Amino acid sequence: MGFFNSLLRLSGKGENMPRYDIVIVGHVTSDFLTYKGETTGFIGGGAYFSAFAARRSDVRFCVITKLAPKDFGILDGLKQDGTEVIAVPSLQTTSIENIFETDDVDHRKVRLLSQADPFRIEDIPDMDAGIYSLSGLFVDELPDSLIVHLARKGAIALDLQAKLRYSEAGSFAFKDWPGKEKCLPLVTYLKADNLEAEVAAGTSDREEAARIFHRLGAKEVMVTHSSEVILYDGKEMFRAPFNPDNLSGRTGRGDTCFISYVCWRRTHGIEESLRYAAALTSIKMEKPGPFLGTQEEVLARMKTLPHQGE
Repeated sequence: MGFFNSLLRLSGKGENMPRYDIVIVGHVTSDFLTYKGETTGFIGGGAYFSAFAARRSDVRFCVITKLAPKDFGILDGLKQDGTEVIAVPSLQTTSIENIFETDDVDHRKVRLLSQADPFRIEDIPDMDAGIYSLSGLFVDELPDSLIVHLARKGAIALDLQAKLRYSEAGSFAFKDWPGKEKCLPLVTYLKADNLEAEVAAGTSDREEAARIFHRLGAKEVMVTHSSEVILYDGKEMFRAPFNPDNLSGRTGRGDTCFISYVCWRRTHGIEESLRYAAALTSIKMEKPGPFLGTQEEVLARMKTLPHQGE
């Protein structure tokens, strides 16, 4: 009943229409990690990691996600953290198994166990939103038609993973996005990691990939790497390093970095926003799970990062 009440409330017009700086759209997942034969469960998904970082970054936001009603309980942590969540019922919940057979965190087997239904235009209630942050996990989760629709309502922040990653017989594969020429001009903020950038731009040169995405229409292009994050706005290539003490919380790095930048960018310049994102993400990588630190810790960590050109 709470879900339908939320939809009724969010469909209001005029003075009663809720106003958000950012609306985060994506599947929250019920995942498993298998390390040397021992399996543990955890909650994941780009929307999940993004929400905790946004909560500490001076924005009013909500999360729209889609999962099986029997799994609505996995959203309790978000709600307890103060996040407003709209849960749309789905036949299944997305579930991913990460298998680590060695201590090398960069080499793992990943298997899709189940997948929630794609988002439809009618799943997104009418609301006054400045930015729609689309944090998908697999192709078809966020159709091109949804991007076109939401771009008429607010700015689009898109994680390119949502348009490149496929599941083939349970295993992951990356393929180029046929709709990029049509949709990238609608995107204000675009994020890719180095692998995704190479698949969609056709080059392993991260800076050149950022330039290509900008020429295709994206306004501000972020490319993440294990050592740093870069941002190209068509005029200048900005960069900021990561400086975590360890990588035990590496999962969710890209989601955290992107939403941190988008949140801070609302009221700050590009260079400061990128440094904010790098600092917050560096802290997050030092502990498994979402970012639970404070903004004060992030601002202090920013002071430890070298400035561009140093």
